[in-house]
Amino acid sequence: MKAIVLSVLFLFIAANEAKVFSRCQLVSILRRNGMDGYRGYKLGNWICMAYYESGYNSRAVGSSNSNGSRDYGIFQINSRWWCNNYQGPTANGCNKPCSAFTNDDIIDDITCAKRIVRDPNGMNAWVAWKKNCKGTNLSRWTSGC
Repeated sequence: MKAIVLSVLFLFIAANEAKVFSRCQLVSILRRNGMDGYRGYKLGNWICMAYYESGYNSRAVGSSNSNGSRDYGIFQINSRWWCNNYQGPTANGCNKPCSAFTNDDIIDDITCAKRIVRDPNGMNAWVAWKKNCKGTNLSRWTSGC
């Protein structure tokens, strides 16, 4: 009986572990979903940004920001502007609960990222992109995929 309980416990723990995509897995998914060239941003921008925002971790949740908001998922979508975490004021521009961005299905994350980049700030909405990716040679992020 103890072995069955432990087996079930280990299966539950494994099921709750985050999906960390490989770089090339993410390249393939984003390419299939129209991100290469979306709003003028080549695929390397998205891959670089996701790396610096979440390390390609689909279930990443950032620590509390100075305004009390948090960031969720592979693109670290912010609760103040883009999703609702039910913990403070939100514009909820993507019309989603933040929990929708913390699972292994990143299609809704992609849809929201497309919405975010349509705003006047474009990819400048992501601090990690501005700091680490903007204006750099991004070819290495898609090379070999």
